[in-house]
Amino acid sequence: MHLNPYGEYAVLLAASLANAWPHDRAGIESRTRDFGMTMPFPERPDDHAATRAVIDRWLAVVDADSPDERARLLNELMKEATAYPRLTDHDGEGWHLHYRDDDQSLAHVLLAVISVGTALHLTSRGMTRLGRCAAGRAPGDPCRNVVVDITRNGRQRYCSVRCANRDAVRRHRARLR
Repeated sequence: MHLNPYGEYAVLLAASLANAWPHDRAGIESRTRDFGMTMPFPERPDDHAATRAVIDRWLAVVDADSPDERARLLNELMKEATAYPRLTDHDGEGWHLHYRDDDQSLAHVLLAVISVGTALHLTSRGMTRLGRCAAGRAPGDPCRNVVVDITRNGRQRYCSVRCANRDAVRRHRARLR
């Protein structure tokens, strides 16, 4: 996988999959291409379901109540994805690192990429820079999208401008009452 920096793109890929789950394996693979992964994935019959399980386990990291719990859950994921880093030039685009063994399933590759990427994101940007959209905390707002805070000031709380505006209007109307 040619992900550089590994942290940002991998965690954004995970959020993209969590926020808009593809209908089939081809959709998952297409999304990985959108985020810069160029390697071929061997096809397995359970790729779609197994990848969904990886994303569900990653969502437990997102929803963790404390940095300690987040680290514990993330360490479990990385332990399961254990493989020694290796240099590769599989696609002729230049040497880069893989955090996985050769010929692993799509789900296992994504487990490795997403868990390492999330760990790099959280350790370099801060343990609180991953969560759910703040609009979803308001009564009646169903937004449960994942927010990956990659802002400079570390204050991104909403998944979109739309959610931020809707929440601001809600707060404004509440003050007027």
